[in-house]
Amino acid sequence: MPQPDCARSPRPHEEKLMKAPRSAVIGLAAVVAFGVVVSSGRSSQESQYTFRSITPTGYEVITLEPSGATVSLLALVDCPEIQGAQQVSQGQHAKIVSAGGVTLSHFPRHFSFRVTATLRKTVIDGPSSSLTTPDDPRQFLLKLGFRLKAYNGLSVQEMAPDSVEMIGVPADVASDERVFRVNFDVGDRPITDRFVMEVFSPQGERMARFHFEML
Repeated sequence: MPQPDCARSPRPHEEKLMKAPRSAVIGLAAVVAFGVVVSSGRSSQESQYTFRSITPTGYEVITLEPSGATVSLLALVDCPEIQGAQQVSQGQHAKIVSAGGVTLSHFPRHFSFRVTATLRKTVIDGPSSSLTTPDDPRQFLLKLGFRLKAYNGLSVQEMAPDSVEMIGVPADVASDERVFRVNFDVGDRPITDRFVMEVFSPQGERMARFHFEML
């Protein structure tokens, strides 16, 4: 099965939902940004991985030109239905079993990404890229775009968000940080699918990709 055309594709399995070595930093940043504590959930058996409903998916740091401002994008997957589910075994025999002991054949239909876009210094690493924008940095944060790609074998399907909510500081109040809940309805998708949520600048340039997959 081919890899999506994206950088920092997480591998092995325990890295699927968290980048490394940045995962330790994003875990701390997620606590600061959202006030939640995330557990990796590794069980005592190497063949099992326990999923949590809220899981960090990574971050990106970008310099905005010509202002020189640095924007950090941090993301979490929020999917209550996978709380306590486990991956059992590896390779062709791998499967996902729910907390209630039922083998899952399909992804939950509804899940969301919580994305923090901030001009504050929240991560240790410096910018990995830059982009040019005519927008004031604070206005830039208000104009981000989002899209989901679903990969199944050689096929890919693009999906617009079902809805995008701004949580925390209202849009009409000046702030150097914005938090979005980006909701998706993916329909009936097999558990083997892989999802990549893309973040775009107001000018349509892709800024970041955040992965969500279970097998």
